[in-house]
Amino acid sequence: MQKSNSQTSKNSINSSNQSCLPAQRAGRLQKPKIVVVLGPNASGKSDLAVAIAKKFNGEIISADSRQVYKGMDIGTGKVPNENSKIKDQKSKIKAKNYYYQGIRHHLIDVCSPKKNFTVVEYQRLAQQAIRDILKRKKLPIICGGTGFYIDAVLYDYQFPPVKPNSQLRKKLEKLSAEELFAKLQKLDSQYAEKIDPHNKRRLIRAIEVISILKKPMPPLIKSPRYDALKIGVYRPPQELKKRIEKRLTQRLNEGMVEEVKKLHQQGVSWKRLYNFGLEYRYISLYLQNKISYEEMVNQLKRKIWQYARRQMIWFKKDKEIHWISSPSQALKLVRQFLQN
Repeated sequence: MQKSNSQTSKNSINSSNQSCLPAQRAGRLQKPKIVVVLGPNASGKSDLAVAIAKKFNGEIISADSRQVYKGMDIGTGKVPNENSKIKDQKSKIKAKNYYYQGIRHHLIDVCSPKKNFTVVEYQRLAQQAIRDILKRKKLPIICGGTGFYIDAVLYDYQFPPVKPNSQLRKKLEKLSAEELFAKLQKLDSQYAEKIDPHNKRRLIRAIEVISILKKPMPPLIKSPRYDALKIGVYRPPQELKKRIEKRLTQRLNEGMVEEVKKLHQQGVSWKRLYNFGLEYRYISLYLQNKISYEEMVNQLKRKIWQYARRQMIWFKKDKEIHWISSPSQALKLVRQFLQN
């Protein structure tokens, strides 16, 4: 994979100041500047995003489809919430927002895991957060590994206004991801090429929309809302695999099994936990005595690695991403991006 150098493309550098706010130049309105830090699981995105935020007066917007859920902390890799240590300078009371290392984080803990949180809701809240950050003259930094969520915000995707069909969803839920993907291929072969064949939730939604509209999925028009610098954190495959296994061991030691048990005790069904995938799926199977602890660990190592590879396949399609292998490269890119 090609790594970034100090050069930046026309697409990623076209503003004239560091305020991150739209500026008037040559008679036209410039798009707001934002930074995106992306990459596969366990690549080190969160630490890099925090370093950028500290250096360039930024705030972070999580782009993770599971970090939006309350109580799903260890399994989703949320940064610790240190808001109890942060004082609101105006009111002199503890801040209610999510802070880590003094940096405010958005789109974390916004929904109960008992409820469904859609990409449309994420898009709305993320764009709202970006407006708020820009209004306070700070740098918005999107950080995460859910590529579809990132694109939905950057390009203002217009999603078809199709309401959920509970009866159809119940029928589709009984099918495996492989069966759903085969069904989607028959309904809309072109859209099937663009979707993750392992993501049951998105497969079901695509089939639902096509079935109700009775025509292929409408194209998601890429209309850029922002002047975005995309930074990808690259790790060689063997290094990434070791990081995934090390992180899994660490999370298990921190109480990830207990976290899943607690979620179930609070009313999150086994089926719901299973559908969250990865850590929540296999730990829930273990807690139901359907697999052994050793089987759970081995399955997680394999499945998380497979998911990381699928993330990279998604990101490789985007030629605007600057792949870096050290924080210094990223900081240099951001500095140039804001200065030009």
